[in-house]
Amino acid sequence: MKTLSVSSSFSRFFGVLLQRIYLDWPLFAGILLVFSAGEAVLYSASGPGFGVVWHQGVKFLIALVVMLAVAQVPPRRWRQLSPPIYVGGLLLLVAVLGLGHVGLGARRWLDFGPVRIQPSEFMKLALPMMLAWLFSRQPLPIRFGMLLQAAVLMILPVLLIAKEPDMGTAVLIAMGALVIIFLAGAPFRFLVLGLAIGASLLPLVWHFMHGYQRARILTFLDPQSAPLGAGYHIIQSMIAIGSSGMYGLGWPHAPQAQLGFLPESRTDFIFAVFGEEFGLLGSLALLATYVFIILRGLYIAWRASDNYSRLLAGCLSLTFAIDVFINIDMTMGLLPVVGVPLPLMSYGGTSLVSMGATMGLLQSIARHKPLVSA
Repeated sequence: MKTLSVSSSFSRFFGVLLQRIYLDWPLFAGILLVFSAGEAVLYSASGPGFGVVWHQGVKFLIALVVMLAVAQVPPRRWRQLSPPIYVGGLLLLVAVLGLGHVGLGARRWLDFGPVRIQPSEFMKLALPMMLAWLFSRQPLPIRFGMLLQAAVLMILPVLLIAKEPDMGTAVLIAMGALVIIFLAGAPFRFLVLGLAIGASLLPLVWHFMHGYQRARILTFLDPQSAPLGAGYHIIQSMIAIGSSGMYGLGWPHAPQAQLGFLPESRTDFIFAVFGEEFGLLGSLALLATYVFIILRGLYIAWRASDNYSRLLAGCLSLTFAIDVFINIDMTMGLLPVVGVPLPLMSYGGTSLVSMGATMGLLQSIARHKPLVSA
């Protein structure tokens, strides 16, 4: 009887705890599914071995703590904090240029003792939050003056990140800003004008690109021109995906990764390993899970009752979709290699914690009242 009483008390405590934690459980389930798939692939791509899997699991627990903490804060509070978060992100980017750690020819990280962070990852959140705050101050759709303010807020971090250099992240952040500008109802003529200006600046951008960045674009157009050089990554990735067939070669039997033919198999090209092991059907199942997360985020945006929450949730969901689209297309040779990790699957600490904060914001918007009736 005493054991039953203790068990009953624990069950009641656990039930109350779940009710008090602000979480959207369908979204949380999708996150766990994708991460679990990533852990399985990391085990295979590491030898197989548990070392990388363990380290990634610890980072995921940190990301979960961040997600839970962010989810408990109501959106109205995040709206108030958006400007200081954006300014803090800019200061970190400036600090990177002067004090950042140099690795692989780029200055992208700040060292804080045992912890190393990449501020550009956090700007993926800070800029959408700032733009959502800006656009929510006046009735939508936005007008030309506010559009100019948004352009300035976007250009500052994009230039700082491109200076590191990290062109891939700079492009992603710019695309996120364009997404929220579109969601805010910018007139179509302004969008066309912005695209025209961007296209006219492409020759200037090409002039200031580093040699390896130009090589990536040229190699994308013709990977066979440098099969043992810049085109090696794309060619090996396409071999891995193309050899998988309908059902894959089986887990953990990915020869391209385990024999060392596929570079960056745990980070940028982790989808190639997954496709090699689980084939077309497994890849479609993974894509379906990603689509579920994206649609759930858009549903959260649709149900939000204020413009700040609606714009932020919509932007975060669509930029998540862009990250997935770019990484997978990159591994299949449909886009240049730009070093974009696959969300929730690629090995890494800063990107995973940043994604935890992203999902925490969606959870906050989903679970805090008021919401409009369905």
